[in-house]
Amino acid sequence: MNVILITSGILFGLLALALILYLTTARRYQSSESVANSYDEWTEDGILEFYWGEHIHLGHYGSPPQRKDFLEAKADFVREMVRWGGLENLPQGTTVLDVGCGIGGSSRILAREYGFSVTGITISPQQVKRAQELTPEEVDAKFQVDDAMSLSFPDGSFDVVWSIEAGPHMPDKAGFAKELIRVLKPGGILVVADWNQRDARQKPLNFWERIVMKQLLDQWSHPEFASIEGFSELLEETGLVEGSVTTDDWTEETLPSWIDSIWQGIIRPQGWLKYGVSGFVKSVREVPTILLMRLAFGAGLCRFGMFRAVRGESSPELVETASSQTAKN
Repeated sequence: MNVILITSGILFGLLALALILYLTTARRYQSSESVANSYDEWTEDGILEFYWGEHIHLGHYGSPPQRKDFLEAKADFVREMVRWGGLENLPQGTTVLDVGCGIGGSSRILAREYGFSVTGITISPQQVKRAQELTPEEVDAKFQVDDAMSLSFPDGSFDVVWSIEAGPHMPDKAGFAKELIRVLKPGGILVVADWNQRDARQKPLNFWERIVMKQLLDQWSHPEFASIEGFSELLEETGLVEGSVTTDDWTEETLPSWIDSIWQGIIRPQGWLKYGVSGFVKSVREVPTILLMRLAFGAGLCRFGMFRAVRGESSPELVETASSQTAKN
């Protein structure tokens, strides 16, 4: 009985600590600099990499989901995204831009396993530094600081543009969509995976759902979530897409990631010892947000969207027109 009481007391204390930190240390979106600073901090302290590995994104657990190693599921996500996007038969040397590359996990798989020539970009200098440290010289993947809202590459630079879970950080979804398509070569393929909100045009958010969404935005430096339908429309409205955008919903396949990420802290407590009190506090601080994410995705308030588009054979005039239309939006 005493053991149960002590255990309950510890759990209650941790929950109380998590809630206090959650409510007092929000990382609200202020500018692209606030996003860069957040990722710099997460990369420098090392604890996110310790628990999430080299892939700072959700895992793919199959449909229906199967029990799977947390880190293995993340690598499998990349391979499933390659398959879903129709990239597996592209020739070696295919040029790929990885937008929001994190510390380069996806870029390295794309280069090692598929023979692609990958350029990874992130707004975080610390992520670029860590990605370079983790990437052997023989792997054809390079990394640089760049802003996805205003990419430094000329129009038509890449065969493939790839992005995982970067969209929620973008304040202008139309501008983001335009930049992703703009740097593709005619006939090039865009493949995007993102967290999305339910389309409020079809079913408006109620009072409690708006509170939940505000918390999810405020805690992880997100200005807003797009819906799957809304972002698909924005891609098509660039005027640069051939045909229509293909979409899919991978909520079921990725849903176990949320609880699995918390479970890592329980089964691998050595991370708390390695990173000390600071690492422990930072880990506990994320628990309420992760649980809220699980609630939102499980209840259909959030969805995990997949997008595939092909750039059409557009002229410079069409690019200029599309850019003007995006600026008006």
